[in-house]
This record gives sequence, structure tokens and C-alpha cells, in this order.
Amino acid sequence: MSKNIGLITIGQAPRNDVAPIIEKYLEGKAGLVQSGVLDGFTADQVREFYSPGPGEYVLTTRMADGSAAVISRERIKSVLQGKVDAMEAAGIQTILLACTGVFPGLHTAKAHLIEPDRIIPPVVQAMLDGRRLGLIGPLPEQEDSMIEKFAGAGTRLPFAAASPYTGTEADFRAAAERLRDHADVIVLDCMGYVEQHRQWAASAGVPAVLSNALMGKLVAEMV
Repeated sequence: MSKNIGLITIGQAPRNDVAPIIEKYLEGKAGLVQSGVLDGFTADQVREFYSPGPGEYVLTTRMADGSAAVISRERIKSVLQGKVDAMEAAGIQTILLACTGVFPGLHTAKAHLIEPDRIIPPVVQAMLDGRRLGLIGPLPEQEDSMIEKFAGAGTRLPFAAASPYTGTEADFRAAAERLRDHADVIVLDCMGYVEQHRQWAASAGVPAVLSNALMGKLVAEMV
């Protein structure tokens, strides 16, 4: 193995749901070293320390046992930066954040930090070419922040919620149905969605884009 790429989740590592999608596109050209913001914490501790307060930016992620956790960006930010710093100190030169949320101020000294929120929206907008965009995100309370990320403040986009961690096939099919008449392309805007979710979301006949597959393809080109 010639090199390693860092994969940092805002939940707990290893991400056995997301990592295989990234590895598929790496085709053995690099290994994945995983780290998680919530590593070592119990579910009760996560609720105590990291649950969102009023007005905070809401995120959802996956614990090691597959359960979902809802956390605050503001409350995990320093821990996340510490995970980035530790990975860079270990000599990893390319670090992928396994979250599509917006994290202002996250930084490295020299390593290449790849943040999906800075890549996916402009890539999708460039591909749309006038077609209508619809979004599926994990939680209803993420609607405004996701729309702002893709379209800017004051703009509306069709949105439906279906969690990659707790959502059922029926949830995803219902979300796709809500978007069907209002969107020509659907983006599944969370790194936790997998191919099965994409297929369910595409069941209404609208093409669906999987965020982590898009990131896997792009990162693989840089190895």
C-alpha cells in the first residue's frame, strides 16, 4: 500500500457503511485510516455533552453499534479539529471529512483537507444545467441549512427528510414521491447514505446522487 487517506467521521469509527463506498473507488491505490469525533463516548455521554442547544447547527451521525446520534456542530468543533490535527501529526497528507455539513474555520497546517460541503454543491450546480434540484437530508430541522448551502440564503428548494440511520424503505420512497414533481435531480445530502438508499430515492423516477460516491470518485482521482 503506497499511501493512506484519512477518513474522519463526526460519529464513531470505523464507518463500515461509508468506508466501503470510498474504498471501491480507491481501487487499492490507498488505504483508509479512520477516526471518529465520538470515539470512546457512550450514547449517554454524547447526549450530555454534544446535544444541540437552541439555534445551534444540527447534525446526525452513526455510533459504532449502528444507532443514530444527533449532535451540535458548535459543541463538537474543537474535538473535530483535534482529530484533524492528530491525523496530520501521524503523517497523513490527505484527509477526507465524512460529513457534508458546513464547518467554518476547520484547517490543517499542510495536509490536504477535503470538505464535502465545499465540493458537492458547486459540482452539482454545474451538472444541473438548468434542471431543478431537490434535496433529501436526514432530519427535518436541517432543511434551512442544507438549502442555504446549495442555493444561498433566501432561496427555496424542495426538501424531504429520511435518515440514513433510522429511515425505512417506506420513508425514502415517500421522500422521493414528495420531490418527484418538483425536482429533476435529487441529492442525498449526507455521507451516511448508501447505495440502497439511493435506489429507494430513485424509485420515483428522478435520478438520485449519492454524496459519498461522488466524493469517493473525486478523491480517487487525487491519489
